[in-house]
Amino acid sequence: MAVKIYVVFYSTYGHVAKLAEEIKKGAASVEGVEVKIWQVPEILSEEVLGKMGAPPKTDVPIITPQELAEADGILFGFPTRFGMMASQMKAFFDATGGLWREQSLAGKPAGLFFSTGTQGGGQETTPLTAVTQLTHHGMVFVPVGYTFGAKIFDMESVHGGSAYGAGTFAGDGSRWPTELELEHAFHQGKYFAGIAKKLKGGSA
Repeated sequence: MAVKIYVVFYSTYGHVAKLAEEIKKGAASVEGVEVKIWQVPEILSEEVLGKMGAPPKTDVPIITPQELAEADGILFGFPTRFGMMASQMKAFFDATGGLWREQSLAGKPAGLFFSTGTQGGGQETTPLTAVTQLTHHGMVFVPVGYTFGAKIFDMESVHGGSAYGAGTFAGDGSRWPTELELEHAFHQGKYFAGIAKKLKGGSA
């Protein structure tokens, strides 16, 4: 039976969505792994989003909290708001109380990826503060660590990402994930899928 990985994200301007697509590709490159990508519900009105200059949402299906229980492993992606996850993702986690009562997510591996505006904007604090959500569900946090190798230490170009997961800098919104950041995302998906496969009892 295939190992089922869910990539669940929230993206205001599309930067996190771009990382999510690469993570999906990376996870899908592992034999015996089935990957599905989802987005969480938007909580802002169309009027507010319009004033923010946010583009229309992609056609990626919207997930309900209960559907998380179907996955063998989940990667969550979101932009930062003052060093923590965006309220849209927090609202989604707040709606998982039923899963918590049933312990439906306990023991499942989980990973994180993210987008921040600047280099000091939360590439570590955003995932670090998000780990509390996984902890209360009893999920197994799978950081990417430094498995990406020498590229994570590259000092020739500005790039997001950390030992916690893949990341990108959005700047004023006009900067898109670089080739290096997308490679990191692909690697995280592949690495995470391998871990999830091992935890389910297969061999990566």
